[in-house]
Amino acid sequence: MKYVFIEKHQAEFSIKAMCRVLRVARSGWYTWCQRRTRISTRQQFRQHCDSVVLAAFTRSKQRYGAPRLTDELRAQGYPFNVKTVAASLRRQGLRAKASRKFSPVSYRAHGLPVSENLLEQDFYASGPNQKWAGDITYCVPGVQGGHGCLNEPRVCLEY
Repeated sequence: MKYVFIEKHQAEFSIKAMCRVLRVARSGWYTWCQRRTRISTRQQFRQHCDSVVLAAFTRSKQRYGAPRLTDELRAQGYPFNVKTVAASLRRQGLRAKASRKFSPVSYRAHGLPVSENLLEQDFYASGPNQKWAGDITYCVPGVQGGHGCLNEPRVCLEY
């Protein structure tokens, strides 16, 4: 508080006199002045981190959160922690957009013929060989676990 008073009235009185009257060391006054104008190393680091995180966030089309951004930044050579990236996102007010959910509805405006719904959601059959349904599932080669596939096309006829 005393330093602020000295700063406001330094045009009217000498700094030496004000420091003596307010019982403040002149070295303390000059240190305070330097500290106010100089950016601390923490502030420099935060500014650098914010600019790098903002660039990576915009490159990811605002889809990545702190964990994925951290992985991407580490791949680029920045040794940032997940909490550091999360704090940077919070400081800048950035939030990742949620990606759209998968919609299983097929595209109807393709112009191709669509088969009729002969069952009309009535799946009960009073005997065998009355209602047949087919399913062709294609899986990506080399990937297991997708709908119980074993890496080859599967044709399943149920009756």
